[in-house]
Order: sequence, then structure tokens, then C-alpha cells
Amino acid sequence: MNQRAAPPRSRSPRAVLQQLESLAQAGVKVLPKPRTPDLPSPEPRSAPDDAHTPDTPALKHQSNQESSPHATAQRSIFDPPSVAEPTSMPKKLPKTKRVEALRTLELEVSQCRRCAELATSRTQTVFGVGNPQPRLCFLGEAPGADEDRQGEPFVGRAGQLLTQIIEACTLKRDEVYILNVLKCRPPGNRNPRPEEAANCRDFLDRQLQILQPEFLCCLGSVAAQNLLETNQSIGKLRGTFYLYHGITIICTYHPAYLLRNPSAKRQVWEDMQMLMARMGIKLPG
Repeated sequence: MNQRAAPPRSRSPRAVLQQLESLAQAGVKVLPKPRTPDLPSPEPRSAPDDAHTPDTPALKHQSNQESSPHATAQRSIFDPPSVAEPTSMPKKLPKTKRVEALRTLELEVSQCRRCAELATSRTQTVFGVGNPQPRLCFLGEAPGADEDRQGEPFVGRAGQLLTQIIEACTLKRDEVYILNVLKCRPPGNRNPRPEEAANCRDFLDRQLQILQPEFLCCLGSVAAQNLLETNQSIGKLRGTFYLYHGITIICTYHPAYLLRNPSAKRQVWEDMQMLMARMGIKLPG
């Protein structure tokens, strides 16, 4: 008859001590380490996609995997942004909640008087327009005279050219979202001052948190330098993708610059081709 072996009993400390003394008398000085079965290493706990740790720059260079006529070498040129940034991005809201959140923020913007000169000289604030669930946003610098009068960004000659660029990319204007760094028109259409951009930065960040686009195109050096917090020229920023809070950023010339320098349209179209390739949109021809 087969008998099942009894389970080993735990030995008392006294018994263990006696055994060790016996081994020592027998000349045994080192006991082999008992072998333990190999265990699989635990999988590292991955941080959420939208998490940001203080030791990791919030702004990262993202390599360009697509071939481009003006693709540049990989480079990392930015320090972590100096402004206070959210430690994580909120969960994506459904469309109705986004519309409601945007309206609430737009009302707050309309009552803003952080910049005394802009608040007294503006006709109205210019918040943003377009699809509240965009894959792609276009970011300009500030409203002009037409925008200040109509309350909508990019409605003048530069806006008409931007619409043509969007349509050339097989998209519609109402499929994207268009916004500016500043929500008020600077007098005489001058460039935004650093303190004005800083005053508006909270509105811009909160707007992007609600929209959460996959891609964003900075139009001109003012938009690119303010969003990415760099002094690099738009010519140096072109041809490279950057990552900002999970949003893939590309920079190109402002449509108003193209009206003064039509020859730069070729570079802008190259940038759009690179962006569309990254978005998986096939262009005709």
C-alpha cells in the first residue's frame, strides 16, 4: 500500500540550534543557499498616457518617421516649461460636456480684464471656433481687426488663405478647431507682449485640456514660441514634430506671412504634407 508522506513539521528553535552545533562539530562551516524556483519578473507599472512627472520634461521632441523634403535631424532644444502645468490631463469628455465646458470658459474669457490696455481697446474677445472634438487644431497669435469685429479667429485675408490650406489637405474648416494665443486684439495688430501672453496662457491651456486634439499646428513664430516656450525662429522649428502634453505639434509659417511672401507657400505645403502623413491622411496626387 502506498502511503502519502506526512508533511514536514516545523522544527523548534532549540532543535535547529542543536543541528547547527552538530554540523559545526563535524567541520561544516558554510551551508549552501537553498534554491528557489525562478519567478517571472513583475511587469513594470506603466504611467497613464497623460501623466507628467516633475523629473521628465513636459515638452519632448518627437522623431519624424515619415520622409520629408525638408526633414531635419532629430534634436531636443527645449527646457521644461517654466509655467505651472497640470500634472495630468483630464479624461476626454463627451461632445456635449465639451461644448458646455467651452462655453463656460468662453464666458470667463469675455469678462477678463487682466490686460488693461487690451480690455479697454477690444471690441470683443475672440475665443475660438470649430469642432469641439478635433483631431487637429490650428493655433495663431492674436485676433486682427476683422476678428475683433466678428468675434471669430482667422476671418480676414489670412483666414481665407488658412481655409484654402485646410481644404487642400482634404479637410473642412468645421472639422478642425482654430484658436489664438491671445483672446484680445493688440492695438494696431502689434505682436503680443510677453506679459499679455502670460496672462492668457491659463485660458489657452484650459482650452486645449477640453479639446484634447491629437495634433496641433502652430501658425507663425509667435504661436510656436509661446506654446513651446522657446526663442527659436519658425525657420528652425519647422520640419520637426514636438510633443506637448500628449499633443503632436508641428510649426509652419503664418498665413499672413504668406500674403507678404508668396514664395513661402511651398514650405507650408511641405509642412502640411508631413502633418497629413503623420495623421494618416492621403493627399491627392
